[in-house]
Amino acid sequence: MRLERKEAWELLCDWTPSDALRRHARSVEITMRAAAVEYGEGQADPDTWGIAGLLHDADYDQWPEDHPSRIVSWLRDKGEEEIAHAISAHYTKWGVPHENRLDKALVACDELTGFIGACSLVRPEGIATMKPKSVLKKLKDKRFAAGVEREEVHAGCALLGVDLREHVQFLIDVLRPHADELGIGPR
Repeated sequence: MRLERKEAWELLCDWTPSDALRRHARSVEITMRAAAVEYGEGQADPDTWGIAGLLHDADYDQWPEDHPSRIVSWLRDKGEEEIAHAISAHYTKWGVPHENRLDKALVACDELTGFIGACSLVRPEGIATMKPKSVLKKLKDKRFAAGVEREEVHAGCALLGVDLREHVQFLIDVLRPHADELGIGPR
């Protein structure tokens, strides 16, 4: 039986008490659904890609030392190997091979989606008028959103074979209509 989004959301809410991490999960879900259409080469299922984005950090709040093994095990128990593998590979330094477009897109969307959210929070107009130029400028400032690993941003784009500036624009365009829900709209 296929994992439904409702069950994935309920698990996320159960395992992730942090509103900030839930918003990040939702942001990555949104970008991954769009990435399925944009980068999936016509064969990607937006629901599968969206659930991978939604659950990629589901175990991080409660069990950071086990991340992502708990969510990967849970998904495998549900028969969701494709999503489990993508989540097990969403950080390049874990050394898990990136076997398909889903795996690569999750790396390309995760850190950069979070970074764009951080950029939105320091702008009075949030994401509403954001341009790639401002995101790329902030990306060079290692002190800004220091927890975002710049190497992962670049590695994700390289894995997916996309230009960084174009990918930033794609993510901004995808996130902008959800600004209020994600807390990245005008102040």
